[in-house]
Amino acid sequence: MKIVAIIFGAVLGLVLLVVVLGAGSYNRLVRLSQGVDSQWAQVQNVYQRRADLVPNLVATVSGAANFEKSTLTEITTARASVGQVKLDPNSAPSDPAKLAAFEAAQGQLSSALSRLLVVVEKYPDLKATENFRDLQAQLEGTENRISVERRDFNTAVQDYNTAIKSFPAVLYAGAFSFNPKPYFAATAGSETPPKVQFDFNQTAPAAKP
Repeated sequence: MKIVAIIFGAVLGLVLLVVVLGAGSYNRLVRLSQGVDSQWAQVQNVYQRRADLVPNLVATVSGAANFEKSTLTEITTARASVGQVKLDPNSAPSDPAKLAAFEAAQGQLSSALSRLLVVVEKYPDLKATENFRDLQAQLEGTENRISVERRDFNTAVQDYNTAIKSFPAVLYAGAFSFNPKPYFAATAGSETPPKVQFDFNQTAPAAKP
């Protein structure tokens, strides 16, 4: 009976140890998953901030005489495409295709904004206006924040994806719907935010004879 009691106690102790370790591991996955969702909300916030700047930017530049209307149409269309990609702002996407569609739409808006700001170079009077300069500064700050939040999101996803593939979580993660989450794709130059700063009131150097 003594031996049976010892064996039973050892088995019970082992079971309790597994439960305690499993509970700690599970709780860690929950925290990491929530961390990814929280960082996703930050990503959505900065992208929304940029989208909110677009109408004022378009309204400001459209007031310039003979401004290229095709450029305004392009940026307005790109902003509308961003709004058509519906993702939960509080829960990070688990479908890589949905994140890719979101990123593609945002990329179109980034390209349209870059082209718009290049065109503005042809309108020195517009560049010199206080309203445009203020929008320019806000846009530059927002682009920097987008770069930072995307990086932090990918870091949070990496920590989470590593955790669900590590022991003992790998044994039960899938059963509890802890599935891998997709990253933002790394593109050439993505580590550097788009340059949208201009040198105002700076005269061009004289051409060499």
